[in-house]
Amino acid sequence: MTEAELFDMTRQTLWVAAVVSAPLLLVALVTGVVIGLFQALTSVQEMTLTFVPKIGAMILTFWITMGFMNGTLLAFFQDEIVPRIAGG
Repeated sequence: MTEAELFDMTRQTLWVAAVVSAPLLLVALVTGVVIGLFQALTSVQEMTLTFVPKIGAMILTFWITMGFMNGTLLAFFQDEIVPRIAGG
């Protein structure tokens, strides 16, 4: 494996990681901002108010996007990793 192939594989791996993690990170961001605005508007400063809804939203998002994440990782593994391991 040449240096260029290694860099290309690293770039593709980082891109797949970003694509797979994007739904969870976006939901956590949006949920955090909405709850932060709610806390600022109502002056409610409860610590669990930010934690529990964010975890719940992330679990729901993970459950909904599990098929997409699995398909993306499986396609990357079968199309990129396995052929390179096999010497193709």
